Amino acid sequence: MYESDLTKFMREYLARHPEEVESQKAGRAIWWDKTAETRAPLPAPAKAPRAGGNEATFTAPPGNE
Repeated sequence: MYESDLTKFMREYLARHPEEVESQKAGRAIWWDKTAETRAPLPAPAKAPRAGGNEATFTAPPGNE
């Protein structure tokens, strides 16, 4: 099975530096590993967006049908 030079390097590097794996896990936990309870809820919109009224007047430029 083919394995790129970069993949080989990363495997070897992480095998020689196990502390980097722990650092990666800690960094991932900060940004990505969150439960629904720990994520901030989305703020409610101030008001619903309204249509501008020009939707029916749009015509595509020639050649872009």
